Amino acid sequence: MTSKPQFESGHEIPVSSQSFPGLESKMPNPQPLFDEIPTEDGKSQKYRPAEKLKGKKAIITGGDSGIGRATAILFAMEGADSLIAYLPEEEEDARETKKRVEQYGQQCHLLATDLRDQKNCKRVIDEAVKVFNGPLDILFNNAAYQMVVDDIKDLSEDQWLHTFNTNIHPYFFLAKYALPHMKRGSTIINNASINAYVGRPDLLDYTSTKGAIVSFTRGLSNQQVGKGIRVNAVAPGPVWTPLIPSTMSDEAQKQFTSPMGRPSQPSEIATCVVFLASLDSSSISGQTIHCNGGSIVNG
Repeated sequence: MTSKPQFESGHEIPVSSQSFPGLESKMPNPQPLFDEIPTEDGKSQKYRPAEKLKGKKAIITGGDSGIGRATAILFAMEGADSLIAYLPEEEEDARETKKRVEQYGQQCHLLATDLRDQKNCKRVIDEAVKVFNGPLDILFNNAAYQMVVDDIKDLSEDQWLHTFNTNIHPYFFLAKYALPHMKRGSTIINNASINAYVGRPDLLDYTSTKGAIVSFTRGLSNQQVGKGIRVNAVAPGPVWTPLIPSTMSDEAQKQFTSPMGRPSQPSEIATCVVFLASLDSSSISGQTIHCNGGSIVNG
């Protein structure tokens, strides 16, 4: 059954502006999708769960909005509880995510923190182990920062460090601290990007961190796969999230599309995360799913 109107192929993105990190509640219409999947007629249909993650416990960073929110909601529909980490200024969105998760009968624990601080990464894992009262089944490293800068001469050293401290260092710390609480069958999923493969020039620092995430995923998988713990990544292309109005120029937003003629919805990336977290992907580790709207990339 179709419902909400969505982007049709070739439809222009509504250009808007927010300060970083942006809020889901201030996104222009059409609103991002979280528990619905776009259909070919420009509308959407409800995601159909199948108890793929029943009883699982998950950590999702950047879980307040965008891909993180959609993942928390689809995880809940599939039977998993979650703890979401997010920045304090994203509290409004986080509470909305919690409300939506609980509508599907699952728990959503909130933890506002800045993951650039190593101690806060440890705090996330400690809090998850406490509230779940047991092992961790899924870690989805998702939180990220980007800001468009056209040329390296204008890319400040501070922004370069900020991007690496947000996008890759927490992935290492969270995985390091989570693994002692994981068991055979647990999974780690990292959010990379199409930009690691195409080398987007106006996001040099962001693109560099996403390349590091791909390599981190491969190396960590080779370490852990023999222990029964799988590590994979998703590499989204353009996705309709608060990062768009809060980090991209008007001109960049006008060009925000894919070969499908539209950006992906958060729910479309979350379905791939569900797949990697579930037994459906039991023979897959060290790989990257290119949920990018039809762009053909190497690797």
